[in-house]
Amino acid sequence: MINNKINKGNDQNKLTIKYDSNGEEVKLSPSIVKNYLVSGDGNVSNQEIVMFINLCKAQHLNPFLREAYLIKFGNSPASIVTGKEVFTKRARRNKDYAGMQAGIIVQKSDGSTENRIGTVRLSGENIVGGWAKVFIKGYDVPVEMTVSFDEYVGLKSNGEVNKQWSKKPATMIRKVAMVQALREAFPEDLQGMYDRDEISLDVENLPEQPVEQPTEDQPPEEPIEVEFTDQGPENDPFE
Repeated sequence: MINNKINKGNDQNKLTIKYDSNGEEVKLSPSIVKNYLVSGDGNVSNQEIVMFINLCKAQHLNPFLREAYLIKFGNSPASIVTGKEVFTKRARRNKDYAGMQAGIIVQKSDGSTENRIGTVRLSGENIVGGWAKVFIKGYDVPVEMTVSFDEYVGLKSNGEVNKQWSKKPATMIRKVAMVQALREAFPEDLQGMYDRDEISLDVENLPEQPVEQPTEDQPPEEPIEVEFTDQGPENDPFE
């Protein structure tokens, strides 16, 4: 564990953390994150910035390629979410990955339910959940996850269903089940990483274009005390 205490005027290079992400060197520091990598309209705290850096470093995420987002609105706690493509890419790179299936759980007009592959819902059917199976080499049964639609549907602050979940409810709940099954199957590859729809984050659009990594750091606006670790996230917010 490295404990860094920085005041105004100190050398900012001491705070820059360097690590490899898919063959590219990533450089992160509190001021880089604050000035280039925060989405939303809130003022992130030092602790939230450090948590974001620790996760990116531990999981070798490149936030400049939009693999991870630090999102802050107003005075609400910041959210750290992972780009949707990271989950499937990392699973496919794992030597034990043997494919997956995912779909929705629908309730028919007669009251019966069906686990359906894909996202097709017929007229008169209600979506009640999502499901996913991840197949692992050497295991007799797949890792299977089912999730309730009511538990994860994205809501606005006024209680209404947000735009994404209103337009594509089947796609959204299927994705939630899929990323949870992948994380359960490959915890070392996906520990501490969550899709924004798992936490019902009401964000219509996140920037998707890569950001050029700054060549020079900028000094912070105020003294920062940070603590970096060489370990992954210790506290899972969903446990």
